[in-house]
Amino acid sequence: MSSLLESLVDALARGELVPCLGPGALAGVVDRERGEPIPADSDSLILALNGGRPMSRRLMWEFSRAAMNVELKRGRGAVQRFLDATYAGRPWTQAPLHAWLAGTAPGYVIDLNRDLQLQHLYAERPHVLVRGIARVGGTDYRFRIHVHDGSGYREVDQDAVDPALPVLFKPLGSPEPGSTYIASDADFVDYLTELMGGFAIPAFVKARRRGLRYLLLGLNLDRDTERMLVTELIHAAASPAGWALIPDPTPRARRFCARQGITIVEAGVDELLEGLAYFDDEACATAGALGC
Repeated sequence: MSSLLESLVDALARGELVPCLGPGALAGVVDRERGEPIPADSDSLILALNGGRPMSRRLMWEFSRAAMNVELKRGRGAVQRFLDATYAGRPWTQAPLHAWLAGTAPGYVIDLNRDLQLQHLYAERPHVLVRGIARVGGTDYRFRIHVHDGSGYREVDQDAVDPALPVLFKPLGSPEPGSTYIASDADFVDYLTELMGGFAIPAFVKARRRGLRYLLLGLNLDRDTERMLVTELIHAAASPAGWALIPDPTPRARRFCARQGITIVEAGVDELLEGLAYFDDEACATAGALGC
């Protein structure tokens, strides 16, 4: 393990970095019964949405475009039912990274996946769950907030949140409690517009994130959608803003990270996991997920 990666592991364990998880953070997660990998990245989600068959080249470009096509043909509910069945209806193995993170009890985590892994791991501790919503009436905001008291969730207004509680921020949604997703092009247009306007992040999160540094894990940053999300989510970060683990960064990713003050570490989540196992054998044994 390189000295830089070792220092990042150390900082992550001490809570000095905010983990920001992308699709690559779910690498290695499989259906316990079928052995199939969890659909997480754009291509795998499109194939799962279309029954395992590729769609046209235009639609294969990004999951949100494919989801918009399905929505126009079969309705918004078809996409929601697919995501519910994918992430709530199947028995997935535990992601090693998520198990380790939950063991460190971070104060703030950004999870750009739609699965339930972290929510299940947080199920016995009080925390705040913030999820993105789109194309809704009756509110100026684009988020729903639930507080977990250690036994279950209840929905609250942002003014009722204890800002000292750990925050799990899932901008793209999840199946529980009461599924909500940012999935199709129309969802992203609405959500990103309000995110840039400041209406998709609660006030207590805005206060907490000032001056923080981030560790981006499982994000390639080669798509506009990912880059726009990250730009807004790390607003008011420290300088430099943090690090991104990208094994083979594209020129676009390099330019973006340079603008944002993010240092690219050319390593993957697997290499980080090796460092985590080395750093904290006790947490590994407690989680029972890193093979120690």
